[in-house]
Amino acid sequence: MTRSLIAALALALPAAASAQELPARIKSAGKIVVATQPNYPPITFKDTATNTLTGLDIELGEAIGAELGVKIEWQETAFAQMLPSLQTGRVDMVMAGMSDNAARRETVDFVNYFASGAQFYTITALAASGIKTTDDLCGKSVGASRSTTWPAEMEKWSQANCVAKGKPAMTIVGTEGSVDARTQLKTQRLQAAVQGSETMPYFLKLEPNTYVPLGTPFTDVRAGIPFAKTAEGNQLRDAVKGALDRLKAKGGYDAIFAKYGLQSSALPAITVNAGK
Repeated sequence: MTRSLIAALALALPAAASAQELPARIKSAGKIVVATQPNYPPITFKDTATNTLTGLDIELGEAIGAELGVKIEWQETAFAQMLPSLQTGRVDMVMAGMSDNAARRETVDFVNYFASGAQFYTITALAASGIKTTDDLCGKSVGASRSTTWPAEMEKWSQANCVAKGKPAMTIVGTEGSVDARTQLKTQRLQAAVQGSETMPYFLKLEPNTYVPLGTPFTDVRAGIPFAKTAEGNQLRDAVKGALDRLKAKGGYDAIFAKYGLQSSALPAITVNAGK
């Protein structure tokens, strides 16, 4: 056997091993069907010039597919329907910056791939008129997407930082999503809103002099890729974690986070079900 052939086989072995990790159905189909919702820049959104999916999740998902030797088929899905779609087999996994928490772990397992946190923010006009710190949110109307865990976390924050200190509770408004929350905030139907800390740098750059972050993130969250708790789901979960481990080791994972200015959200190691 020639030296060049040995080298070629050595290069081929990791890809072959990666492909063997996949469930038979997915390996046969040559694709992983992934649910996403392109309304969460810079994690997942549509390029306005081309109307194509883009963002950190999209690039990372494509890199996972390449590492495993299969295509990624993106399926745009409403956030509230993502886990039901996973349970019924309409999709194989989800990439949408979903928070890993105990309630969700009752039905799915998560491969954790970035750090997040709920961030209060307001608009410059309201900051100028008196909303300068999180202390100023007591008694104010604050919105967040109702399909996320944020409203419940906001209630905990309000009880600890407003009610317990003799201040009026924050009025929590569930919105249709983060876009709706920003719209209501701009029209001052809300006095503040909450979204993931990983999205704030993008919007501060996209709309200069519009938004003002208040304090630091008030939660410490691990975003995860959920998988069904089935034999096939477990096998795919482990294959995807392995792919992310290899991307991390080779520098591809960190390069994607750096491209989107999210180095602080990158994890030192890929974990499973590590959410709080």
